[in-house]
Amino acid sequence: MKRDWYITSSVKLKKHQIFKDDELIFKTEPHISTQDFLKEAYRFFGINYPKFHKMDVLCKLGMIASCVLKEEYPKDTALVFQNASSSEVSDTQHQESIHNFPSPATFVYTLPNIVMGELSIKHELQSENAFFVAEDFQAQFIQNYTQSLLEQKKASAAICGWLEANLDDYYLFLNYIEPRGMHIFSAETLLEKYTQ
Repeated sequence: MKRDWYITSSVKLKKHQIFKDDELIFKTEPHISTQDFLKEAYRFFGINYPKFHKMDVLCKLGMIASCVLKEEYPKDTALVFQNASSSEVSDTQHQESIHNFPSPATFVYTLPNIVMGELSIKHELQSENAFFVAEDFQAQFIQNYTQSLLEQKKASAAICGWLEANLDDYYLFLNYIEPRGMHIFSAETLLEKYTQ
């Protein structure tokens, strides 16, 4: 018998604002830099992860969102993420550094799935994870892949969604999926929340 899964929490970061379950919980002035917005959010939410300040933008976005989404996670919480730009910001920074002296600190972030490693360390996860690159958010694909992991008992819960950071902007949308809740985990629900 197929069981239902539920979205029990959602987080969205866009335009220097953070929303949890569609409620605005943090914002800064729109004219400050993305890095300053992320630093202020890190302090505001009392996140304790010293490596945060060395991470790239994609990892910082994911770290803040994961800490706002939920305080603690089961160790087998799966991570299923998607974006369009892969690790464009770090790739560009690394390419520019090659003309002088290549920076290992930048090079380490030239894969988008590094954010999953950082979240796994922070939240002590030992779980399935996958990072997909597509032109736009493919809600049906993300829902199918995530639900497959859950139904095959490869995870007891999951964080899934969209983590986009490019040279011009960012947009992050993460959801916590578990066996009980109010909002059925479906592609339609994901897409509706994504576009709100």
